[in-house]
Amino acid sequence: MIINEYFKGISPRQQEQFEMLQPLYEDWNSKINVVSRKDIDKLMLHHVLHSLAIAKFVDMADLFHPGTKVMDVGTGGGFPGIPLAIMYPQVEFLLVDSIGKKIKVVEAVAQSLGLENVKAVKARAEEIDGKFDFIVSRAVTDLGNFLPWVKGKYEKGIIYLKGGELNPGGELYKEIENAANKCRINKKTITFCSIDEWFKDGFFEQKRVIYIPR
Repeated sequence: MIINEYFKGISPRQQEQFEMLQPLYEDWNSKINVVSRKDIDKLMLHHVLHSLAIAKFVDMADLFHPGTKVMDVGTGGGFPGIPLAIMYPQVEFLLVDSIGKKIKVVEAVAQSLGLENVKAVKARAEEIDGKFDFIVSRAVTDLGNFLPWVKGKYEKGIIYLKGGELNPGGELYKEIENAANKCRINKKTITFCSIDEWFKDGFFEQKRVIYIPR
């Protein structure tokens, strides 16, 4: 399994849960299109491993501990939240999406996997009450739109997956610069990690983990 190539020490239970993902999503995708039809065969690489780039960053920065609360905004079919919930069974995850049929899939997958640390709700991020330690998300929108959605809802930081050119003048560079100016964030506090430094596949070229601390 591709997960074992990059993450050592996964428990037998986690191994089982990761191995269940492909057949579970194939079954649900035949009923409700939560993953691109042409992409479902690449689920483990394009969706599960991509989501777990956050785990690489989290472990490097020592961010998640037992009882940490995380909200996944715009989770779609459960990414990055479901893979992260498997990886961190002692962390609490709230998976949020405004599309009800996608939340139905998330709930069913979490139940099939026995993930007791996952809750899912049909809502927009702005409608969620309470605070979380971290917000995670996978390229749901321009960061300039995203940051206002989650303003005041996190204590420690945002971990965001996004692709693009980071050189000055590049698309992702300009997006982050504009978002930081709009939301009055010091650009010097923002951390970028290139995912292809961890995962050796062409799919991850120019894909990044962006960390915006509070």
